[in-house]
Amino acid sequence: QVQLVESGGGLVQAGGSLRLSCAGSGFALEYYAMGWFRQAPGKEREGVLCISSDGRNTVKLESAKGRFTGSRDNAKNTVYLQMNNLKPEDTAVYYCALYRAGGCPETFAGFDSWGQGTQVTVSS
Repeated sequence: QVQLVESGGGLVQAGGSLRLSCAGSGFALEYYAMGWFRQAPGKEREGVLCISSDGRNTVKLESAKGRFTGSRDNAKNTVYLQMNNLKPEDTAVYYCALYRAGGCPETFAGFDSWGQGTQVTVSS
């Protein structure tokens, strides 16, 4: 059974950094692309970035470019989202999700097996 568990969220001041983790179980993460998404209160969920099986990043969220980086540690079956220079508008619940192919989908659709999310709050 596929399971994804996010961690690492919290309260941080604007300009600070956080690293989120997403630990997978029930599957071999090394073969699959993994996506990071977020959902702010009252807004729809949006794609942040995707990490292909070879570690390449596809950044979906324009405001994340240059600030957010995805990485993976296949030995730990875990992916990460490093977020730097955080802004209050980054406040959201962040989710990871599995895409059942090695490459990232162009449309950021087709992800399944979502985690429960981790709250990130950025104070001004």
